This record gives sequence, structure tokens and C-alpha cells, in this order.
Amino acid sequence: MRRKLFGTDGVRGTANEEPVTAETALKLAMAAGRYFAPVSGKQRPLAVIGKDTRLSGYMLESAMVAGFTAIGMDVVLVGPMVTPGVAMLTRSLRADLGVMLSASHNPYSDNGIKLFGPDGFKLSDEIETSIENLVNTVEDGVRAKSDELGRARRLDDAAGRYIETAKGTFPKGLRLDGLKLVIDCANGAAYNLAPRVFFELGAEVIPLGVNPDGFNINQDCGAVAPEGLSEAVLLHGAHAGIALDGDADRLVLVDEFGLVVDGDQTMAAIATAWQTNNQLKGDGIVSTVMSNLGLERYLFSKGLVLHRTDVGDRYVLEYMRQHGMNLGGEQSGHIIMSDYATTGDGIIAALQVLAISLSKQKSMSEVTRIFTPVPQILKNITIEKPGSIGSEIIKRLQEMAEERIKDNGRILIRKSGTEPVLRVMIEGENRELIGRVVDDISTEIEQRQNV
Repeated sequence: MRRKLFGTDGVRGTANEEPVTAETALKLAMAAGRYFAPVSGKQRPLAVIGKDTRLSGYMLESAMVAGFTAIGMDVVLVGPMVTPGVAMLTRSLRADLGVMLSASHNPYSDNGIKLFGPDGFKLSDEIETSIENLVNTVEDGVRAKSDELGRARRLDDAAGRYIETAKGTFPKGLRLDGLKLVIDCANGAAYNLAPRVFFELGAEVIPLGVNPDGFNINQDCGAVAPEGLSEAVLLHGAHAGIALDGDADRLVLVDEFGLVVDGDQTMAAIATAWQTNNQLKGDGIVSTVMSNLGLERYLFSKGLVLHRTDVGDRYVLEYMRQHGMNLGGEQSGHIIMSDYATTGDGIIAALQVLAISLSKQKSMSEVTRIFTPVPQILKNITIEKPGSIGSEIIKRLQEMAEERIKDNGRILIRKSGTEPVLRVMIEGENRELIGRVVDDISTEIEQRQNV
């Protein structure tokens, strides 16, 4: 069966338009509950629901509570919570599944539904497909009797639980005393969590993006727009800047010079330190086809391997679990450290890099500028007419670009699984050439949509 609901990171789309509607959210809750509740064998199956700060979160939260309770599941509501916090609480509370209502780095007008199994990990494609098959098969027999309906309650100490978990990953004996940090929470789920984590560990915190109003999540702030963070770091003479996205599973760092550090450099810094401390498991790290060739060359010089997967942090994590590795992520800033979390965690990743900086007594720029990236151009081309750019066109554009680049670089052209855009990545030593190729691809795409 071809999947219609689930994409590369759960269900996502424009809020109050299919599939991100109250009706579909209710059906999805009933279907997911039907899938997981019989597995637990518990008398009262349990679901955990968290959300970011989008206005539409209220609608989806209410719909999913209705769906779960209608089939006899209890629900714990944790309110605004980062994605890794929902994953952690799902395991901690011995829940049967966890739900995060978020569209991550997308604008407020979008929203999404991410599901976690009882182990706190995102669901496999196979399980998502099974749940999708159940969505439209709700029968009278699956509804709970009136005296067996589920109950919903709020978990008042959810924020405190996550904060203590995050702080517990910081090396014992180290403190952030004396450090001035700018923390940009993207007006998202971390607005009340991230500043407290770093403050309680001793840092002087300058908070940005901590005034959500339901509409301003990711708006000119956070990991998708770190320019304001760079300016704030320079203005305040901070040691570093930390930018999170809407659900805080992504991290973008800024060094003391106001320069942005991407996920590739962050992974290189952590991998180097962990290799020295014998903490790194496996023969290297896991990332996607988007990671820079410079990272691959650097790891090779250290006797490590860069294992590449399809785009999506879930595929990175699946590979890590299959091969017993504990570090992976994406260039965009999803950093997965399976010793500490079951998904990407921007706050914990930032703590790891700060720990490296403190233990080595080096600045942020010194610990995160450790390889020279190969020139790379990333461009998102909006697809204004759905269906106008098919797989055959993408294949032909890929072959054309490869013929021009030949063996002097890498090309990746793909449709986004979360937004209506075509993502183009080309890297090679000749920056002028790859720039021309990207421009030509953009021109052809635009011409095809204007026909």
C-alpha cells in the first residue's frame, strides 16, 4: 500500500488542511492506539502527548485525546515540550506510545504528528504503514464501553523531568560558570526549558526567541535563521550561541566570532573527542548523503568511517541501531547521541560541545573548525504545481548535472518529504562550475512550472 499520511518525519502539512486536521488526528490516535495497546498487555494502556507552541497544537491535542480515550487509553498531557523530551517521557512513564505535535523547523501555518513507540524511538516505515492501514477501518467494536473510556491528565513536573535528564548528560565535575551564552529557542517548544538547563549549570544566559504567541515559531529566529543569534553573540561578547528549531531536536551553533557552525562540524568535534575518550562505538559515525565530503575525508584521516543513509534523522538512527553505533546526525543540525537520547536533541548536543570546549580549554571556534568543507551549494526550489516535477524529470536533471560535474563532485536532487520544495545539493572543488549547474537546474524547473 502506498503511504498517504506518513512522510519522512511523521504526518506533516498545512494545519487544518488534510492530512493535518482534527478529523484525521482523531482517526490516527484511534489507529495508533489499536496497534500499540494490545502489545502492552496492560489493563490501562497509556499515551503521552507533547506539542510545540503553534496555535494549531490545541486543535490537534484535543482531537488526539478524544481518539485515545475513545478506545480506552489513558493520556498524559505534558504541554509544550521538546521532541526528545516526549521520547524520554514515553519511556520513563512506561507509556505504550508517545506523540509530538510539531512541524519542527516549518512556519506556524504547518503542523505535524510524530509518533514514538514504547521504547522512545520513532516508528519504522513498516509500523507506520500498519497504522495507516488501520486509520480508515474504525469499527464499532473497537470503541471502549462507556465505563471503560480513557482518562486524560496533565503531568505538572514534565519540564523538570526533562531538565534534570539533560543536565545529567553533562560530565560530572564540569560547570558552565563564567561562560556567557546566547540561547535562541525559536519561540518554540524549548522556550521555557533550554535557558533553565544552561543557567542551572552555571552559565550567564541571554535568551532569544522565548516569547511564543502561537504564530512566531521559527519566524526569523532559531536554527533556520541564525543571523540574529550571530549578531547577539557579537553584541554581548558571548562565548557561543546556541540555536534550536521549533521542537529543539536540531542544533546550530555560533562561535565567538559570530560564525555559524553546521551539523557536520558539530559531529566532527564530538566524534574526535569521543574517539580520544574511547566513548565512540563502532568504526565511525552515521550521517546522510547531504553531509559534506570534507567531513568524510576528515574522519578517514582519523581512521574513522562516515556511513551515509537516505535523508532523514530516522534513517540515521535505524542504521546506528542496526550496527551498534552511538553517534550520528545530519548536516542540518540533528545530532543523535544514542547513549543519551533516542532521537536528535539540540540541548544535549550543545552541552556535549561545551563540555569539549571546557575540558580542552579551547574556544568554540577552535573545537568546531576542525576540517575544511568542500565547496557545497544547497538550494531549495519551490514546487508551485504539485505533480509538475516527477521522478523522470528529477532523474534526467541528475544525469545532466553528473555529466557536467563528472568525477569532481557529488550531486543530489530530491523532493523534500516535509515541504513542497525540490532540494538540490551539489559539491565540488570548482565553486564556479557547481554554481552554474545549480542555476541551470533552477531555471529549468521554473520554466517547466510556467508552461
